[in-house]
Amino acid sequence: MAVETSGKPPYFNIDPDKAQSALGAATTTASFEAIARACKAGRSDLESRGLEATGGRSLRRFSTWEITRYLIPVATGHFRRVLKNNPELPQGLSETEGGAKWFTLDEVLRLRAHFGQEGSKAKEYLPYRPAGQPAKMVAVANFKGGVGKTSTAAHLAMSAALDGYRVLVVDLDSQGSMTSIFGGKVEDEWQTVFPLLARHYAGHQRIENQRRLDRGDPPVPLDDTLSDALEVHSNSLIQETHWPNIDLIGAQLNLYWAEFQIPVWRMSGRGWKLWDALTDTFEADGVLDRYDVIFIDTPPALGYLTINGLAAADILLVPLGASFLEFDSTGRFFDMLHATFGSIEEAENMAARALGRAELNFEWDAVRAVVTRFDGAQQAELAALMQAYLGNTLSPHRQDFTALIGQANEQVQGIYEADYRDFNRETYVRGRETFDATYAAFKQLLIGAWRRDELAARRAAE
Repeated sequence: MAVETSGKPPYFNIDPDKAQSALGAATTTASFEAIARACKAGRSDLESRGLEATGGRSLRRFSTWEITRYLIPVATGHFRRVLKNNPELPQGLSETEGGAKWFTLDEVLRLRAHFGQEGSKAKEYLPYRPAGQPAKMVAVANFKGGVGKTSTAAHLAMSAALDGYRVLVVDLDSQGSMTSIFGGKVEDEWQTVFPLLARHYAGHQRIENQRRLDRGDPPVPLDDTLSDALEVHSNSLIQETHWPNIDLIGAQLNLYWAEFQIPVWRMSGRGWKLWDALTDTFEADGVLDRYDVIFIDTPPALGYLTINGLAAADILLVPLGASFLEFDSTGRFFDMLHATFGSIEEAENMAARALGRAELNFEWDAVRAVVTRFDGAQQAELAALMQAYLGNTLSPHRQDFTALIGQANEQVQGIYEADYRDFNRETYVRGRETFDATYAAFKQLLIGAWRRDELAARRAAE
């Protein structure tokens, strides 16, 4: 296409007739259906490029080099000797005769367990998880879009899985991007967290109905939605993914209906503690014992779904870019968190004080803002200024944007899913470094929070 060289900006002298001709027909409501259908077809085409012939997404294998560098802290020579001396262990596959061995992640996890049992106790073959402590829930949230929220949550989930943790990913965003990353299939809202929220409310209403009966008042009948929700268990919503130790509760467009339904329930049952719905349901269903870490991807808005995710979380991560607008927006996000959770506490505690009950106080083990898509050449000064104002709330680690991240995004996969042979080795190592460092900063929070809980439980038992 030829480029104008007259020196005048392209918005001068636009011909109205040509503009009208290029405009095309007016868009109607029906047009949206056609656009959505085209996007669906294109999405299916893109998804198919990362799928097996059977229709299921497949996680690549990992080479001996990757395993001994990134996954199991052991010298390559020793790793090979252990395999040779233990033929019952996974031996991997070679793509060429005498070539490097490649292993599935499930095989890597089995090898990690072997080293954890038989290897040096001075090395961390198995990830830290204190006995008797429940899973930690981690919400990744910001109400500004484009800050890397879903990408950060997905890569942290993958990092934790590669580290050996059992991971559950919960998608609360009706856009379903996290669900797409992990190849989830969600037909309607009944395969999302929606029935768990409905079940929690229905349980509240059943208690209220019993109180009405005790007073001699007629109960309020539950509608079909609430009656059906009482039969839903978290396990029926959890999908396996192409990662052997990452499971998913997915999302799709109809999940947004919860933002309209929850306030209706809240008006009918003012005593319902909606912010406890996700936590209470997961605890009742044993989800907190089944997994080590639960990552919650929230919508880019402070609605009822986000409130549930934030209230459930032990750790809150807030991604943002090193720009004035994103810094300003994130400040408003924290201001809104203060107003929202402060108003809930105030309303609940007025009644608690009157009845002599314990007061409600929301608490998080850690809250950290994380700079994403960082360009050190252009944003170092602003990032330093943000650090000066936010102090410990802003993680000192900056998540760089590298060529590997861009290429992986184009292929609809995380960087840990990308085969390093598709990149320059240096590009791959550099791309991994920034996300490995992000995970290291998060893991320090995770281990610190678990350790604090473990010591508190020990003191309470003395």
